[in-house]
Amino acid sequence: MMLISIATGVGLQKKIREKVSAFNGDIVISNFDTNFSNDSQNPISKNQDFYPTFKNIEGIKHVQITASKGGVIRTETDFEGVVVKGVGSDYDWGYFEDYLIEGKLPNFKDDLNSEILISEYLANRLHLKLGDKVTTFFLNDDVSKSPRPRGFNIVGIYNSGFQQFDEQFLIADIRHIQRLNKWEDDQIGAFEVFVNDFDEIIPIGNEVYNETSSTLDTQTIRQKYASIFEWLDLFDFNIIMIIGIMILVAGINMITALLVLILERTQMIGILKALGSSDWSIRKVFLYNAMYLIGVGLFWGNVIGIGLLLIQKYGKIFKLNPDTYYVNEAPVYLSLDYILILNAGTFLLCLIMLLIPSFIISKISPVRAIRFE
Repeated sequence: MMLISIATGVGLQKKIREKVSAFNGDIVISNFDTNFSNDSQNPISKNQDFYPTFKNIEGIKHVQITASKGGVIRTETDFEGVVVKGVGSDYDWGYFEDYLIEGKLPNFKDDLNSEILISEYLANRLHLKLGDKVTTFFLNDDVSKSPRPRGFNIVGIYNSGFQQFDEQFLIADIRHIQRLNKWEDDQIGAFEVFVNDFDEIIPIGNEVYNETSSTLDTQTIRQKYASIFEWLDLFDFNIIMIIGIMILVAGINMITALLVLILERTQMIGILKALGSSDWSIRKVFLYNAMYLIGVGLFWGNVIGIGLLLIQKYGKIFKLNPDTYYVNEAPVYLSLDYILILNAGTFLLCLIMLLIPSFIISKISPVRAIRFE
């Protein structure tokens, strides 16, 4: 139970973090006047000291440029509001390679093209398929003028399982956004920064803020999506509670088992004391036996627990509602580190708890114990 609670709890946290990072980066650097919305951005220059790499900050894995603009996709029968996220040749496609379910990833390293990556959710709602051409309308800065259309070709369809993002984002070349906004070639909407260790995102975010100019602002995804990460943090408390309850239950069961062993071997204890054995030497006999029982329990617990987790990891038997949990199935995170720590901790805590009932041996009188029936 403890293995399953940690593997699924941490797995869900990591999977949701990855999905939020895939669409936003771990840290977003944008114009100080931007309200951090996805469809309205004030341009900034990409000619910054920290781009393409932060030289003075450790723990940063990658920096990439993006720009977003709101639009409407219109077909013969349907229309849908979308956010066109423009990315450049430096974009890290690692996450979307896992989410890609059909087609290929767009190529934005060569000349400007009309290739886009659209979500399965939007494709189904708009009755679109791979290879279709879609027309997206963008509003002018002058609302009195008619919207400007842009034609895109669907070359890939993705499904991240995170409907909050799937229902709005499609990925296109950043040069389309620059032309629509009448920006210069060196003007972008924001920088997305990825860190090596997500647990260090807050201190790294503070360092990034201090390293950028006064006209730029930074925001971590923990700040941008505070409600999601506050919900994820509750999993830590739940995991701790489950582990604490299970260790307490295991300890009580082992104490009961030890007391039964002592009662069954009362005569043996009396004889050993009569022969001159010390209380501690007799207690060690029972503690060694208890250690054996704990070891057997841990062995079968690991076999069953890890077995079930492997079945879920590769068989994906247990499904989840993506509207509630942002994933389609219960994710599993397996690591030898926490498995060893959990086993060692459980073993030691149970053994420490057994020291108390073993004191009963010192209270047993040899004469009365030998007569005990």
